[in-house]
Amino acid sequence: MTQIATAHATSTAAPAAFFARWADMATWHEWNSDTEWARLDGPFEQGATGTLKPKGGPKVRFVVTELTDTAFVDVSRMPGARIVFDHRIHVVAGRTEVSVTVSIEGPLRRLWTMILGADLAESVQPDLDALVATVESAEVRA
Repeated sequence: MTQIATAHATSTAAPAAFFARWADMATWHEWNSDTEWARLDGPFEQGATGTLKPKGGPKVRFVVTELTDTAFVDVSRMPGARIVFDHRIHVVAGRTEVSVTVSIEGPLRRLWTMILGADLAESVQPDLDALVATVESAEVRA
């Protein structure tokens, strides 16, 4: 497995607010600069499948491989590789710590890292920061 990027952020928002935003895939494009649109085929649960359309790229199918009260992991398959987006939440000293790690695994992971790696590495932290801002502003309006 090759790790492409990792991002960390701290928030005053509750962990459930992040999971609600992740579950609402129709709004991902509002905070994820690489996403044109995303759709879930059913409820947000482990084993759920969906489709994501990256900006400038082809549609990509994904599966939610892990969903707990502290983790959301989705995996997209590409020829010869899988890209893994691992989202984690921890509460420390009354604040929510959110992290996202992007990895690629499989026999063609080096090729996909050359194709996608730099753009992913550049966007993961700004996208996480935008997610935090989106979640916190929604809590202020509520």
